[in-house]
Amino acid sequence: MDEDTPDEVLTEIRTRQLGGWGVAQIAAGTGLAVYAMWVGILQPGFRKVPLRLQVPYIPASKAQVQNVMTLLRGRKGGLVDLGSGDGRIVLEAHRHGFSPAVGYELNPWLVHLARFHAWRAGHHGKVSYRREDLWKVDLTKCKNVTVFLAPSVLSLLQEKLLAELPDDALVVAGRFPFPDWKPSRIEGQGVERAWAYDMQAQRRHTFQTNDNLLATGSHSDNEMIKKKIS
Repeated sequence: MDEDTPDEVLTEIRTRQLGGWGVAQIAAGTGLAVYAMWVGILQPGFRKVPLRLQVPYIPASKAQVQNVMTLLRGRKGGLVDLGSGDGRIVLEAHRHGFSPAVGYELNPWLVHLARFHAWRAGHHGKVSYRREDLWKVDLTKCKNVTVFLAPSVLSLLQEKLLAELPDDALVVAGRFPFPDWKPSRIEGQGVERAWAYDMQAQRRHTFQTNDNLLATGSHSDNEMIKKKIS
């Protein structure tokens, strides 16, 4: 399995051909292409993420959406997309039977764009897009969660997901994996890749890792004490 580093994925994103409609959506979604203004409308919780590590809004490709849906195959119930962008993941989830399908996005331009897409697709009122800070969203009852976020954000989001999601929840990350988590399944290649994380298995993995670190630390402390005594 070939692993792409975040820098390699970012390079591929920057060089990917988006086409006229993709460029138009980016312009609309980022407030007429003035991306620097995007930072100004973010909530304090998101400003903690270094600007150089933030990923600009890039529409998910058809392959990315398909890979996410493949990993969610067989799942039921509601779905939450954190950082929902132009809303295409939420729309596709609704088409696959997820209900309610809800997207949370801070950028007001993207929220309006997502609602326009839903209206144009004939699903107005069947999906929901909310301008809310993802750090304040209550995830305790969420069973299916999707994210297309920067590695720096994912590293912070890990703690929230572990603390709030139920054991039977599934998290699917697109474009970048969670830096410290072990995926249960991977779909696609390169920038189109998506990673699925089973929360019950992830908790076991996290606890086991922490226990190993504590055991290693205790062993090192004991060795230091022995050296001092001798």
